[in-house]
Amino acid sequence: MTAVNSLNCMEGRGYVKHEHLISQMSLDEKCGLLSGLDMWRTKAIERLNIPRVWLSDGPGGLRKQTGAADHLGLNASYPATCWPAASTIANSWDPALAERVGGLLGEEAKAMRVNMVLGPGLNIKRSALCGRNFEYFSEDPFLAGKLAARVVLGVQSAGVSACVKHFAGNNQELNRMHCDSVIDERALREIYLTNFEIAVREGRPKALMSSYNPVNGVYANENEWLLRTVLRDEWGFEGAVVSDWGGSNDHAAGVLAGSNLEMPHTGGDSDRQLKQAVLDGRVSEEVLDERVGELLDLILSVQIPADAPAAFSFEDHHAAARYAAEQSIVLLKNDDNILPMVPGVKAAIIGGFAEKPHYQGAGSSNVNPTRLDSVLDLLDGFDIKSAGFAKGFRRKGQEDAALKGEAVRLAGSAEIALLFLGLPEIYETEGLDRPHAELPRNQTDLLEAVYAVNNNVVVILSAGGYVEMPWIDKCKGLVFAGLGGQAGAGAVLDVLTGRANPSGKLSETYPLAYGDAPVSAYFPGRERTAEYRESIYVGYRYFDKVRAGVRFPFGFGLSYTVFEYSDLKADSKTVTFTVANTGGAAGAETAQVYIGLPGARVFRPEKELKGFAKVFLEPGEHRRVTIPLDETAFRYYNVKSGRWNIEPGSYSVMVGASSRDIRLAASVVVDSSGWENPYSPDTLPSYYTGRVHAVPDAEFEALLGHKPPEGLWGEPQTALRPQTAFRPQTALRPLTVNDTFSSLATVKSPVGRLVHYILKRSADKNAETPDLNALFRYHAPFRALAKMTGGAVTMEMAEALPNLLGGHFWRGLGGLIRGWFRKFRFDHPGLTQFLVFFAVSNGVTLLQLALMPLFKALLGLTPLVDTAFRAGRVGRNFDGSPFFIFDYAAGELGTGGGGGLAYFLAVQLTIALAQVANFFLQRKVTFQSNGKILRAVCWYALAYAVITIGAATAQGLYKAPVYAFLIGAWGAVGETAADVATMLINSAISFWVFFPIFRLIFRRKDEA
Repeated sequence: MTAVNSLNCMEGRGYVKHEHLISQMSLDEKCGLLSGLDMWRTKAIERLNIPRVWLSDGPGGLRKQTGAADHLGLNASYPATCWPAASTIANSWDPALAERVGGLLGEEAKAMRVNMVLGPGLNIKRSALCGRNFEYFSEDPFLAGKLAARVVLGVQSAGVSACVKHFAGNNQELNRMHCDSVIDERALREIYLTNFEIAVREGRPKALMSSYNPVNGVYANENEWLLRTVLRDEWGFEGAVVSDWGGSNDHAAGVLAGSNLEMPHTGGDSDRQLKQAVLDGRVSEEVLDERVGELLDLILSVQIPADAPAAFSFEDHHAAARYAAEQSIVLLKNDDNILPMVPGVKAAIIGGFAEKPHYQGAGSSNVNPTRLDSVLDLLDGFDIKSAGFAKGFRRKGQEDAALKGEAVRLAGSAEIALLFLGLPEIYETEGLDRPHAELPRNQTDLLEAVYAVNNNVVVILSAGGYVEMPWIDKCKGLVFAGLGGQAGAGAVLDVLTGRANPSGKLSETYPLAYGDAPVSAYFPGRERTAEYRESIYVGYRYFDKVRAGVRFPFGFGLSYTVFEYSDLKADSKTVTFTVANTGGAAGAETAQVYIGLPGARVFRPEKELKGFAKVFLEPGEHRRVTIPLDETAFRYYNVKSGRWNIEPGSYSVMVGASSRDIRLAASVVVDSSGWENPYSPDTLPSYYTGRVHAVPDAEFEALLGHKPPEGLWGEPQTALRPQTAFRPQTALRPLTVNDTFSSLATVKSPVGRLVHYILKRSADKNAETPDLNALFRYHAPFRALAKMTGGAVTMEMAEALPNLLGGHFWRGLGGLIRGWFRKFRFDHPGLTQFLVFFAVSNGVTLLQLALMPLFKALLGLTPLVDTAFRAGRVGRNFDGSPFFIFDYAAGELGTGGGGGLAYFLAVQLTIALAQVANFFLQRKVTFQSNGKILRAVCWYALAYAVITIGAATAQGLYKAPVYAFLIGAWGAVGETAADVATMLINSAISFWVFFPIFRLIFRRKDEA
């Protein structure tokens, strides 16, 4: 894999979209279009009728904010349908359902005038502890890609854009803006890119979001190999690439690599950097035009007609959300057929989730639901005799004997105990990984106590993914509700009472314990890198390879009926078989097709999902099912040849109800030409056996083809000298702008350690309810200050922080001050020019006054000239000229007159007014090169001449102008004419002196 960029003015790749528009755009407008207007909108160019686009979060429902914008889902948003989370929808294994949900989500976006929905998220569930897993579909790239593609088709059927995310290798929240995902190319291709490939090829999304993290050393948003070679050239992506919020590390490098839109806005800082890169030749204008054309194609294709409906049916969408949740519920255990419940059964309702459901994850996907159902609110509509309700436990994990005792007493009085358990909301959130895979101890203690008095226990579990279940023998029934969205409570009751037959299947493997998964040894990457040493062995690919026991296998799910499989026929193109419902209830079965190659010479999993179909059958009904295969069903990525290959052999085609419940199997012989084995079992023994819990350094290096980068910020302290806030581990190298504030733990600088101590204390302040903003600040890289503060901090200022906090305080402080002044100059060009001119002109004046006796002595001034100087008044010649100022001290200061002071203030006010006028004028007109400076000078000259001459004439301040010596005899021209000529010459000479100074101070290229 080649994942290397260079800012060396790469050539464009041909066709430029919307060239007729681009040809009319200035360089400023092109650069400006490629970054946001604010947190959620792009810029408009009104003179060319280019509208702006509104982007909103949307994986689980639309989050269009009502007021102050943020990227963590903390502030309020407009009401919208909260759909089941992607992790829950995935358990439906139903592409048609995914497309329907996407279509209704797109309809809501259109009604709210949102042009782009930031979703779906389809990163692989590499580890069960990733805090954002609830937003993602599966551990399997085939299932994730197929479902995401259909969501995209649904959203875009409404005329708006979907934006699949986060591309790529984004599988942890800790240090997500900095941590380098070190992945071997085969695993990257087969596991972490195949999901996106399917979504792009089949869904044709108009936009794709790059991830925060580097991938093999290159930030995803500026990774040319990812964004151009793979995404555009191989997969045919024709849309726009949007950075994750604050995920643009280097805007110019991103544009060069294939990124189109940096979000959010940076107050013009990124625009100026990109413009400078174009003017310097680092980015060719041809490449810039390509990026602009691709973005314009998106902008113009997602405009919402003014007469489009501005409302949607809350009730219809709520009903659709309930159906989606019902289809996604997984029945994991049903001993003694305890479910569905007997009508009229006396049930104890226990657990706070029955009263206040855990229905969605936290962070940017947080939705303000149009309505929120709870089990307690809906209970009267079902044939259940309630024995009462007890909370049973505190939601955040604290022990409470009184709540527990109340629940146990209630359970003892009922025929069945419905126990609603789940993960606390803070365990499933953007920006924070889960600390472990367990339910809170107070919940499992409650379960054991309830089971002791009533063994007819049904657990209804609310979570975005896997939890450890050592307590499973303490319940007869287990219903995995997932995160069911705003209508999930009704869906749960439908399943419990038999109104609906559960048909969900797990989209991830449930190991006996989290530590059984090999990724547990490598997750998360805590400092510089995240090493994917398990390679392709993710989820069931590992467990089935090594024959390890699991709690529930991938694809598992029970039903209230029974399905049988028969009559398999298979070849390299299709798999056909029969599914029959032999039970007594109507229901749906998801049949799964797996492909394996016994005796493979290339290391590979025992089986891989390559097809599936969800089939609804009435009792006694059977159906012939055909699932297509293509060349991708048998492929693997050959890192030696750099392309997909097929190893020849007799492949096993397996059809089953889960990865561990194979009902039918057949063999298919597949030939291949030009095949070669890129691996040797002698150098990669762990990967050939699948035992990848503890891959040695040398073996991982052989797999990568190079030495992995250093993963630590510093050398850990010994036990005898432990690390503390003020005794850090030793830094391995100097800090950079891409290091995080948390890495300040490694610096020796007292200033840096103090900042680290403050941020760490804030991040750890409340362990039960973490402050997401504080956590974001602590784990954010220094560059985030430039990318997430709306221009309050520039990249130049952010680049000074590693020096300031890392041990070079004065160098860093100097860089910070220089960056601030440069930012001030860009933000306030008119005011800056005035302040500099004011300081320079008055500095020259004061210098002249101080040196006046020396000048007089050197010039040998005659009594006549000296008399003329003394006869002048201060205002007469106070124009900033270095030649005719001496009379300030010789005349006015010597006599104590007040007229000169009034005139001095009038002149300075004139300058200020001129600069203010220039400042506002610049907001209306775009000037090239040093046009702003030239216009400022012209304004100053005109205002100086007109106002000063008018004031001088009206107030009679000019009694003996010294320029009479230059323009002729005093009496020959008259006093008024002499005054006018004096002012014009004074202005001309002043600008002749000061204009080079202006050019020296303000010399710069066009501002973006």
